[in-house]
Amino acid sequence: MNSKTSLNKPATIVLCATAVVVTIYMWLFLHAESQLAVAGLIMVALIATIAGKKLGTMQHIEQAAASRPGLARIWAIGGVLALTAAFYDSHFILLMIGGVLLYSTACMGLTLQFGFSGVANFAGAAFFGIGSYTAAVLATHTGLPQLVNIALSGLVAAILGSVLILPVLRTRGHYAALVTIAFGILFKTFIEVNDVLGGPQGLQVPGMEIFGLQFNDGFTLFGLDVSFYVSYVLLSLVICAGTFVLLRALERSWVGLSMDVVRTDETAASTFGLHIKRWKIIAFTMGNLFAGIAGSVYGMMVGFIAPNNFTFSDSLLLLSITILGGLGNPIGLIPAAIIVMILPEKFQFIQEYRVLLYAALVIAILLFRPDGLLPRKTRLFFNKGAA
Repeated sequence: MNSKTSLNKPATIVLCATAVVVTIYMWLFLHAESQLAVAGLIMVALIATIAGKKLGTMQHIEQAAASRPGLARIWAIGGVLALTAAFYDSHFILLMIGGVLLYSTACMGLTLQFGFSGVANFAGAAFFGIGSYTAAVLATHTGLPQLVNIALSGLVAAILGSVLILPVLRTRGHYAALVTIAFGILFKTFIEVNDVLGGPQGLQVPGMEIFGLQFNDGFTLFGLDVSFYVSYVLLSLVICAGTFVLLRALERSWVGLSMDVVRTDETAASTFGLHIKRWKIIAFTMGNLFAGIAGSVYGMMVGFIAPNNFTFSDSLLLLSITILGGLGNPIGLIPAAIIVMILPEKFQFIQEYRVLLYAALVIAILLFRPDGLLPRKTRLFFNKGAA
């Protein structure tokens, strides 16, 4: 027992030190206002990453996280809470943090679809938007609790996804991708011409309310005026963390194993008796459920949604995050979301070229690092110590 505890101590120290360093770096990055300071911090991150790989520091961090996954998650959540506390009165920064968490949740759905079962989905923003619009309609026209509205929003996105998967399963390769792209365009066109949903002018989304607590009302804590976005960040963190835990549990289970086999070789999967269409439907439906839930909270957080919030460029943004983070690896989604979402906000001169940036990023990843920033590890069926 003592030897095991002593072996865990280095991992604990490594994870603690990593969490502290990353949190401080993110505080500096979010706090930086001049573009020169942002560029300097990016150079520091690149140099530290290259040096860490050459010195083996990155490998030690990965081994520590693999040996103590629960502790790594706790430190990650602690880092987000620390950043939220540090920027308790900064509306814009808190909005960015909440957006990163919710987009990461939606990208976990794409990870389940692309990375686990190999189902193409280029309409991620459409299902994200379905969740937002469903939450707006339910909150406006029904008296259901907001938590129920969030669950129903995810359910509606999942149901519509289960309908879309039928034509997707009848096609292959780029034809299947075109089906999802067409669905995304149809969704945007539908909400633009539908006056009930606000048309092109958009629709107001009522704020979140849980047990009488109005999220859109700021509050005072220890004499300090706290931004109302803090409540949304905390809710987004709970949803993101819960989705991540569920996704990792699915990955380790026979469900994840079956999806891996279907993605890798459909012929071998059918030979071993796996129902290929069934697993693809499950992956596609669950992925859209995650996107719908994230979209519902996002709509409440921003307070107003319009068709221009859910275009193909937004689907490309989600796809960029998924591929950049490492296809099939949910751990890389948050750093990828920070790069794709926050970096353009810091570099104002590339705001008008966001779509071009996303497209160029996808091309660059596919050419130079197709496995993403944090590639998914090969599935191990036996422990190293097994005979």
